[in-house]
Amino acid sequence: MAEGLFIKPIAYIETDFQEKFGIPRQSGRAESLSGRIVFLPEYRNPDALRELEGFSHIWLLFDFSKSHREDWSPTVRPPRLGGNRRVGVFASRSPFRPNPIGLSSVRLERIEETEKDGIVLHVSGVDLLSGTPIYDIKPYLPFSDSHPDALGGYAEEVKEFRLEVVFPEELLAMIPAEKQTALMECLAEDPRPAYHDESERIYSMLFAGQDIHFTVEKGVLTVVGID
Repeated sequence: MAEGLFIKPIAYIETDFQEKFGIPRQSGRAESLSGRIVFLPEYRNPDALRELEGFSHIWLLFDFSKSHREDWSPTVRPPRLGGNRRVGVFASRSPFRPNPIGLSSVRLERIEETEKDGIVLHVSGVDLLSGTPIYDIKPYLPFSDSHPDALGGYAEEVKEFRLEVVFPEELLAMIPAEKQTALMECLAEDPRPAYHDESERIYSMLFAGQDIHFTVEKGVLTVVGID
C-alpha cells in the first residue's frame, strides 16, 4: 500500500466568524457572506492563478482545524436530521472524520493584487472560520461538477426552512452596511444547535467582532442586543 501523502496549507481565509457558532452549515447558504483568501508567501506567484479569473466559482479544500481528534467514529449525528439520528461518517459532511478535510464551493468575486499580501482572492458564499487553512484551490466546472438529477439522500427528508429575522433598526445600524445582508442570511439559517428549541433562551453569536444576542420562538428570530 502506498504511503500517506503529507500536505501543508497554501493559504488561509479571513471571514467575519472568529468562532464556529453561527457559521452556515454549507457553502452558498449565505450568499453574501464574504471571505478573503491570503496565500502563504511561498505561493504568492501570480502564474499559479493565471486564467482563474475566467471562472465564477472555485472549490476550496480546507482543514477542519478546530475539529482535530486522535480517534474517529464510524457514525455521526448530522444537524440536518436534528442531531438524533446516526449515519455513516462517509455519508456526511461532518468535520469529525478520519482526515479532517473539508470541501466548499464558493463564488470568486475578484482577484486583487495587494502590496502587503500579494494576490488575494475575494470570495462569497463561504462557510469557514476565519484563519482556516486552505490546502488547495480548484476551478468549478459547470459541465462536469453540476448534476441537476442528483439524489440528496437523507438530506432531502427535511423540508427547507429559514427563520424570519426581526432586527430592530437601531441595532441593525450598529452593523456596517456592507455586512448587514450577510448577517441577516446567517441568522435566517438558524445558528442554534439542531437539538435546541428554548424560546426563553438568549443566544449569542460573534460576527465581525460584535456579539449578536437573539431569541427564537415559533420560527421567528429576534435580535435583542449587540455588544
